Amino acid sequence: MNVLKPQKILFDRLTTIPDLLEQIEKNEKISNIILDDYKVENIKFNDLAIEKSIITNTDIINSNLEKNTFIDVIFENCNFSNTSFESCAFIRCEFNNCKMTGDNFIEARLYNISFVESNLYYANFTTASIENVSFEDTVLRNSNFQENKFKNIILKNADLTQAQFFKTSLKNIDLSESTIDGIILSVEDIKGAIINEFQAIDLITLLGVKIK
Repeated sequence: MNVLKPQKILFDRLTTIPDLLEQIEKNEKISNIILDDYKVENIKFNDLAIEKSIITNTDIINSNLEKNTFIDVIFENCNFSNTSFESCAFIRCEFNNCKMTGDNFIEARLYNISFVESNLYYANFTTASIENVSFEDTVLRNSNFQENKFKNIILKNADLTQAQFFKTSLKNIDLSESTIDGIILSVEDIKGAIINEFQAIDLITLLGVKIK
């Protein structure tokens, strides 16, 4: 399964903007922009579309970015800690070396998304739709997955230590290359997942079996 990347061929005459909020005041849709070295916190913008753009070295923290749409956007070296992306749609986006600690993705849609060398510690994905998504060399410690719809998920060197899964099937998802120490889930959730022999020893306690 291949995750579709942002369609760079569609990027046309990218314009560097100094202030995202200034652009938002003028437009409900922003496209073909570069936002670099932008730092703000405690901001709010909703019902906005950002497309075919590159956002780098940007910090937007402790903010409300709910109900926005991001299509063909590359995020690099960004910090979105403690920011809410509730009910957002992300389509063909990349997050490279981004910090997203404590972010809220409740009821979000993630389709063809790559997270690479990023930190999603304590991220909340409750009831999010997650399809064709890759988590590579990414921290998902203490993250929360509840009643999620998973389809075509890649976990490569992901850290799922103490991550919680509730009513979220991991059937056919390969966990064998990831860290799952202290993972919290039910027998029904783990049924059909692909694990390695060492992980099997840790998970056997879910069956109420004791190793002598």
